[in-house]
Amino acid sequence: MWLPGQQRRPAPTNMYEKRIKIFVAFSLLLLAVYLVRLAQMQLLTASSVQNEIAELKRRRGQSEQFKTLRGRILDRNGKVLAVDKARFRIHIDYELSRFMDERVGRLMLLRAADGAEPEIAAAKADEKIYEKIEDLRHIIDKCAQFKAVEPWVIERDIQRINDEIWTLRVFQAWRKAFPNSKILDDYDSILSVPPSRAIAEFESELTDPNERLRLIDKVNIAEMHESRPLLELKTGDDIFAAQFEFMDTEGIHISSTERRFYPYGSVAAQTIGWVGRATQKSDKAFFADEKLASYQDGEVCGRRPGVEFVCEAILRGRRGEVVKDIDGTLQNEIETQFGKDVRLTLDIELQQDIEYYLKHNQYDPNLGEPNVSAVVIDVESSDILALVSLPVYDLNLVRYDYGDLIKDPNKPTINRAINAQYPPGSVVKPLILIAGLEEGAIGPDDVIECLPRPAPASWPNCLIYLKNKAGHSMMWINNARNAVKGSCNIYFSHLADAIDPNSLQQWLFRFGYGQRALSTPYSIAEANGADLRRNFRQAVGEISSSRVWGRALRFEEMPPLAERERRLFGIGQGNLCVTPLQVANSMATIARRGLFKLPRLFDPNSKPSVGVDLGISPETLAVVYDGMHAVVSERGGTAFKQFDPMLDILAAEDVTVYGKTGSTERPFHAWFAGFAADSKGGGIAVAIVIEGGQHGSSDAAPLVRDIIQLCIQAGYVGESAF
Repeated sequence: MWLPGQQRRPAPTNMYEKRIKIFVAFSLLLLAVYLVRLAQMQLLTASSVQNEIAELKRRRGQSEQFKTLRGRILDRNGKVLAVDKARFRIHIDYELSRFMDERVGRLMLLRAADGAEPEIAAAKADEKIYEKIEDLRHIIDKCAQFKAVEPWVIERDIQRINDEIWTLRVFQAWRKAFPNSKILDDYDSILSVPPSRAIAEFESELTDPNERLRLIDKVNIAEMHESRPLLELKTGDDIFAAQFEFMDTEGIHISSTERRFYPYGSVAAQTIGWVGRATQKSDKAFFADEKLASYQDGEVCGRRPGVEFVCEAILRGRRGEVVKDIDGTLQNEIETQFGKDVRLTLDIELQQDIEYYLKHNQYDPNLGEPNVSAVVIDVESSDILALVSLPVYDLNLVRYDYGDLIKDPNKPTINRAINAQYPPGSVVKPLILIAGLEEGAIGPDDVIECLPRPAPASWPNCLIYLKNKAGHSMMWINNARNAVKGSCNIYFSHLADAIDPNSLQQWLFRFGYGQRALSTPYSIAEANGADLRRNFRQAVGEISSSRVWGRALRFEEMPPLAERERRLFGIGQGNLCVTPLQVANSMATIARRGLFKLPRLFDPNSKPSVGVDLGISPETLAVVYDGMHAVVSERGGTAFKQFDPMLDILAAEDVTVYGKTGSTERPFHAWFAGFAADSKGGGIAVAIVIEGGQHGSSDAAPLVRDIIQLCIQAGYVGESAF
């Protein structure tokens, strides 16, 4: 109640109206803010909000990358040496194939008997087994038609799959049942235990077969849920028919995989190389900075030491990619870049002929089937036409045989032509003569007597003295050309001893000894601008008295040659070591009248290098040519007996041969090196080494004689070349 003298309170209605007005004003203001923001989002499409939304949609979208195709390796004539080949195979799930295993059938019936209502469960199990076996028989009949074999062959393959997985299951059951088995004491790890021994203990200790089945039933391994290849589909018609036949068949899949295929098998195996799964750290690191080139699970990369490895940056392509946002809208698309082809200078058919000939040659019975390396170089271009290393291996099987190959004492994985080094023996004597004549240590007509008496202590004896107690001075005037013809150790040991050690080393270095023969292939631009260059494993040889650790890039980095060792260098012994490729290239340099070029293995269509003129005088070359020609064409020449029956044939082909035999002791090896030329400028240089060979004249010279014939037939020298 209001009394006189009291202040009157405002009416509640006015207060409410004021509050409502404030609320309405605030709401209108907030609505205006929302409208402005909405307008900004709708009208300003390039705003940061739109960008944020787009980025959010992109992040929640999907990225799909596509497979690429590895580039091919080709020979100089375009013949394919390595290529990715699609492989289509019918795969069968173990979940299906297992029904053809009667052991699995017993297990299923036992499981039914152990459950509720065993009779009903057993009947259902029987019915399921019967149905699945009938399905399998239809599948087997269809597969037999694709493979053109009897159905029992396919059934045998299915049983093989079942046996492999059943063995794994039994092994795991044994492992769980006998974790402390005494068998484990005999092996380093559980993985080393032979399954047969584990299964034998499993069966002897658990005599109740049902008890064993119950334990096996508890095993659940990954292999039970995988598919296995059943047969390969060879033709396009078979692939299409199989896809149609098995379209709705549960447990059967048609898989497509790429595999590297080598059409020539074992030919030039060490040079071509092979591919394996990219699982090593060095593999992952190679393209680590390139998202679309880095290796995904299951992808392959080149393995050392061949072209597949060396040219990985060229052969490997880049995956394509499609990026879509959360709404399925295409955001970005990158096309697949297939790998580029690599073309070699090799003539694969010439290489194949040489390998076949060398593998089937009748060697000295004491040698058995020796390790052999041979190199053929086109003189004018310096192209390597053949790079042979025996024994070889099949490139299509190497991934499966690799464990045995690396244990093989003959080391078939080594490329002997470039990565094995040997004392050169007498094949170095033409270079020693060039050094002596050019340095003025001797004249072409100066004589160094080779008498029928033993050499002084620490000096090498001549081979004819060791064999017949004779000396070359009894046969002819022992001057420069005759010393080459008869391969006189007395002459060349004394000549080398008269040359300044540094000068002798320099001449060997100029001819390519003591350094890598093969340069990095192609240009760095081929690797998309990244420094992804690789090179072959190459032995650089030795031209010093002490070993070079690493590799010398310049002559000044070479350790010195001791004066006392010059006499051994003169006959290709001591610490002097070379590779067959270095020897063949030194012969090509002599054939080019002293023009040195690095041998070339890649890109035969490119312009040959200009080379480096070593400045050898025509007079010196004439003496060396005369002596090397006499080796094969004059009586008393160390290879005359082997070449004499062929001289008329070679002359008819307009081919002149210049050669040098070589033999080494401790280790024993047989050499022949030289070149063949025709009157029109064609020519090839050849070098061969036979590990364990006793005589360059009888063991190696006949092989080069026949290799030259193969080169004539291939059109690289002689009348047929024009």
